[in-house]
Amino acid sequence: MSNMQLDTLRRIVQEINASTSLHESLDIMVKHVAEAMQVDVCSIYLLDERNQRYLLMASKGLNAESVGHVSLQTGEGLVGLVGQREEIVNLDNAPKHERFLFLPETGEEIYNSFLGVPVMYRRKVMGVLVVQNKESQDFSEAAESFLVTLCAQLSGVIAHAHAVGNIDVFRKPSNLPAYKTFQGVSGSGGIALGRAVILYPPADLAAVPDREADDISEELELLDNALNSVREEIQSLDDKMQDALMAEERALFSVFLRMLDENALPAEIKAFIREGHWAQGAVRIVIDNHVAQFSQMEDDYLRERVADLKDLGRRILARLQEADASHRELTDESILIGEEISTAALVELPVDKIAAIVTTEGAMNSHMVIVARALGIPTVVGVTELPINTLDDVEMIVDAHQGRVFINPPRRLRSRYKEIQKEEEQIAKDLRQYETKDAITPDGVAVKLYVNTGLMIDVVRGVQRGAKGVGLYRSEIPFMLRDRFPGEEEQRAIYRQQLSHFANKPVVMRTLDIGADKDLPYFSIEEENSALGWRGIRFTLDHPEIFSSQIRAMLKASIGLNNLHILLPMVTSVSEVEEALYLLERDHAAIQEEEQVKVNKPKLGIMVEVPSVLHQIDEFSELVDFFSVGSNDLTQYLLAVDRNNPRVANVYSHLHPAVLRALTRLVQDCHRNEKPVSICGEMAGDPLSAVLLMAMGFNTLSMSSSNILRVRKTICHVPMSDAQELLQHVLKMDNPLMVKSWLEYYFRTHGLGDMVKSASRMVSA
Repeated sequence: MSNMQLDTLRRIVQEINASTSLHESLDIMVKHVAEAMQVDVCSIYLLDERNQRYLLMASKGLNAESVGHVSLQTGEGLVGLVGQREEIVNLDNAPKHERFLFLPETGEEIYNSFLGVPVMYRRKVMGVLVVQNKESQDFSEAAESFLVTLCAQLSGVIAHAHAVGNIDVFRKPSNLPAYKTFQGVSGSGGIALGRAVILYPPADLAAVPDREADDISEELELLDNALNSVREEIQSLDDKMQDALMAEERALFSVFLRMLDENALPAEIKAFIREGHWAQGAVRIVIDNHVAQFSQMEDDYLRERVADLKDLGRRILARLQEADASHRELTDESILIGEEISTAALVELPVDKIAAIVTTEGAMNSHMVIVARALGIPTVVGVTELPINTLDDVEMIVDAHQGRVFINPPRRLRSRYKEIQKEEEQIAKDLRQYETKDAITPDGVAVKLYVNTGLMIDVVRGVQRGAKGVGLYRSEIPFMLRDRFPGEEEQRAIYRQQLSHFANKPVVMRTLDIGADKDLPYFSIEEENSALGWRGIRFTLDHPEIFSSQIRAMLKASIGLNNLHILLPMVTSVSEVEEALYLLERDHAAIQEEEQVKVNKPKLGIMVEVPSVLHQIDEFSELVDFFSVGSNDLTQYLLAVDRNNPRVANVYSHLHPAVLRALTRLVQDCHRNEKPVSICGEMAGDPLSAVLLMAMGFNTLSMSSSNILRVRKTICHVPMSDAQELLQHVLKMDNPLMVKSWLEYYFRTHGLGDMVKSASRMVSA
């Protein structure tokens, strides 16, 4: 593709991203494509899945009257052929093709050349882009390449805009969205039925959902109050800047005040409110309309006013949101919906009324998800296609076991999920008998179950459920909860709490592990590939002052308790451990001298997350006391799959034969070196995989407190001899689905069917 074509492509995509409506987006597309390719016609047909028809949504060249009216069944015409084949159709004489369908209202009978390209998103046809010429000749390979590239870029843009409700092809504004299923990534398991409550980012116009006004008079009053506040705010800024800026430099404030004149923007906003829109939605509509108009103008000055207009809109919206937040209440079945929901936003709400959380963005191990998991709130993240703006107060089901979200589910589906909810409540009740039992197999093999912690609620529940220690304390969580790096004394107090609650039991504290999907609000790490970037030990060794502050705090916190173990994350090379050991030795000696007491040196371990470590266990064994597998990261690195990406989430499986074989060899290598090895990822908390892990010989399984009783019950019912037979059998398999099916069959035929998560009960959608 030439540089000129790349520039054209970039310009088209940028303009599409800046557009505010479906028609504007598609009009931009067909206009620029026709100009760039110098073709007589460029048209786009979008698929109406409900009616199984392709609707002509935009065209440069065909009769304008046909746009929005002409449609074809999915099996009709050349457009239907492109959609059926899911591939390019390039013809030099389209009217003579057997699939050509004559549509007189379009006026396309005079065009001979036809090039149709499917617009695909996640293996689904969303529409067809067509270019046509009067001249009879095939389009070039370069033309095909250009359109394929354009469609690949545009599919995501259209899908996202369609999903959030800004671009919805066939939706009628007065109708609720139809029953539909969406797929995301499970962050915290569970089932919830309830109604959606939209949490939109503060002062983000694009995120404001469509909503009918409950009381038009009240909405008008809210708007008037907001406008008065903004006028006062702008006048105050103008007064404040009089000595600092010249009059012409303060002209923007005067422009803002003129825009806020009752006969200007406020009159337009009020007109939309009187039509039935709530105030925030009316502000969004009016600002978007003006932005669209200004963006198309030739005058540079007016185009530059777009940013000012958006700023004014955000100011009005912020005041409206303050009023909205003051009287917003949650019901007992509130399902929080948002693009991203921060931990701060979550903890400000009454968590006992939150039935579930669903976000279009976010990662399965973000801080919000970790908090939700600790609170036992079912959570699904990465539901990129969710039409947020249309969901306020819509009935929903969240199946966080499968990462599935249902909007406006039919009665049959609601009934089935209510049954599953009752089953899970009964299972949870039955599991309480295992709080005081040890995890011992029927043939007498004891397995140590530890808890993963980060918040105090994890500690409390871990103790309540009989955890024998802490296998992973996520020390980054206190860092995430603050607006700065916590000092040494702050850290010491936090670590002392963790160590004290598990006095006489081992507590494995992982040093700061930020980066990838764990960001600090005050120290953002922007990288193109953060999962493979500056994170874990790589970050802390580059900042020895942070590492030493943490080590010193941990050592001081352990005085008199002597149950501290330190774990290094994201280790790749022996030299990293050597450097960390040097700092640990130095800080240990300094603390002993400062405190004038004996401070036991903690055992040091490394996390097995980076695949290279699997091949250097002998070398690492000379330096460390133990190993701990981080199965989440190790699995995604072995399989080269981002577990937070819904597009490839189905590829991620800790039951993949490659993962199972790697772990089996790892345990053998660790035991040959007489080093204990534990596992602390999600794999340890899955009863299916826990059986295999104990058969491999892992010394300890560490998991979320919510999974301890399920795993303990499983171990108490599965003889080690059976587990070893299962392991030997699945190690010969070549497919994770076969492994899962085999394990589920064993569970169901040995009285453990209730330990197979609801995800496996495959509710029909």
